[in-house]
Amino acid sequence: MTKEETLKELSDAVVSCKRDLVEEAVEKAIAQCILPEEIIEKGLAAGMNEAGNMFENGQLFLPHLILATDCMEAGIRMLEAEMGREGLPRSGIIVSGTVRGDVHDIGKIIVSSMFRISGFEVHDLGRDVPLEDFIDAVKRTGADMLCLSALTTTSLSRQKEVIEMLKEEGLRDRIIVMIGGAPATQEWADTIGADCYAKNAIEAVSKAKHFLGQK
Repeated sequence: MTKEETLKELSDAVVSCKRDLVEEAVEKAIAQCILPEEIIEKGLAAGMNEAGNMFENGQLFLPHLILATDCMEAGIRMLEAEMGREGLPRSGIIVSGTVRGDVHDIGKIIVSSMFRISGFEVHDLGRDVPLEDFIDAVKRTGADMLCLSALTTTSLSRQKEVIEMLKEEGLRDRIIVMIGGAPATQEWADTIGADCYAKNAIEAVSKAKHFLGQK
């Protein structure tokens, strides 16, 4: 079986919500020495994106989407466990989360997982996170980077609020702030004083390596 066929099998397994098939496909991909980044981006995330599109088009219902998410997360946990056994040195500490008022989680889960398998220590606070929790986590973990996700236009302004809170606490100068989410842009990042914007997980890892490599 070719790499492309294995990744397609994995993507299809996520859409079909068959966890056992997802786990089998992840094992095959690992055995074929496919890069973890590709397994997530072109297998697990690709399947999740297809399921999301089908949900938006009325071809799938919410329970199916939830099951697909569970399958994707199961595959991600397998990869994280595999990478963890290698004892890789950590490249930096990242706190991530979706801001208060926004319950979207899938994209942020993928980004956090990509960070982990790329050698970062990640503290994922989840979704609908109270803004003060970001500040507390930055202090508690000594984070090098804070990643703020917002998937709705109404929650986008909360990214700016967190940056202002960092300034008030005297933390802004010592931490890199990355923003993401469908309505976010590099222009918005510049406007609110964030260090960078990432449009997807691959770009997020690339920019994290760039900024934290300079830190």
